[in-house]
Amino acid sequence: MNAFNESVIEEFRANGGKVGGPFEGRTNMVLITTTGAKSGRAVTNPLVYVPDGDRIVLIASNGGADKHPAWYHNLRANPEITIELGTETYTGKAEFITGPESDELYERMIELMPVFAEYRTKTTRKIPVVAVRR
Repeated sequence: MNAFNESVIEEFRANGGKVGGPFEGRTNMVLITTTGAKSGRAVTNPLVYVPDGDRIVLIASNGGADKHPAWYHNLRANPEITIELGTETYTGKAEFITGPESDELYERMIELMPVFAEYRTKTTRKIPVVAVRR
């Protein structure tokens, strides 16, 4: 894990889910902990999410890179996930969203963070959308 993610995770946990820097004022931050597809180790990543009823929605944009982020591969191998949302921690199961629902949820992410529109233009891959339910 890179130093930037480590500092975001530390700040998130120290401040009840709030972080500064480029995420200042964002209430839609979450920490996800997945099981490494190859290593079997617990891996934590800070992400932004879209609230959707009793689910949270994650976008596997990887900043528009041409490959899926490692956390997505981890969820494909093991869909069980731990979510840290504010001061609450719970376990959930990942559901991989496709079709029109995927497009609609991606558009909702763009409304929250317009940079996600740019991520789509930077890659030829279909950026996956993942919903997590408790």
